[in-house]
Amino acid sequence: MKQYQLRVQNEKYDLDCKIGALEDFIGNKYFHDVPAEEQDRLKRQLTYMQFYSNVLGQRIDEFKE
Repeated sequence: MKQYQLRVQNEKYDLDCKIGALEDFIGNKYFHDVPAEEQDRLKRQLTYMQFYSNVLGQRIDEFKE
């Protein structure tokens, strides 16, 4: 495996860990203590992070071919 491919895999792994942590927080009862505007920003951030992770996953799939 090439160095840049390993970096992409590591980046996706790190990002997916952050996605999991943010999903846990959004699903937590304490999320409702956060102001509504910040809740909206966090939800948008999660959406963008998931999209980014999907793109990284597509790139990784292409490495295997």
